Amino acid sequence: MIIPDKNVSFQAHIQPVMLLKCAFSGCHDDQSRAGGMSFTNYFNTVADLTIVVPFEPQNSRLIWSIEGISGGTPMPPPAYPRMTANQIKGFRTWIGEGAKNN
Repeated sequence: MIIPDKNVSFQAHIQPVMLLKCAFSGCHDDQSRAGGMSFTNYFNTVADLTIVVPFEPQNSRLIWSIEGISGGTPMPPPAYPRMTANQIKGFRTWIGEGAKNN
């Protein structure tokens, strides 16, 4: 799936990537909550205002982690496939557009 350059939808674009790359057993699911975070749904994803800062991807720890910048722990861990450039850009766009529940 390709994430568009604008009008990024959490439900259609971000959540499927989260479920594939982040919110599986042993990681950021509701049971394991690695690092205290669950990315199984919108409300869990935005619950910590330091993880996703609406309109400010550069200040969002989620972006730091998926890009491996600003001291963020690189995610997904090395044993798992990284996000594609399109997926990372899509996450940045979604947050930049306000991190809406759409």
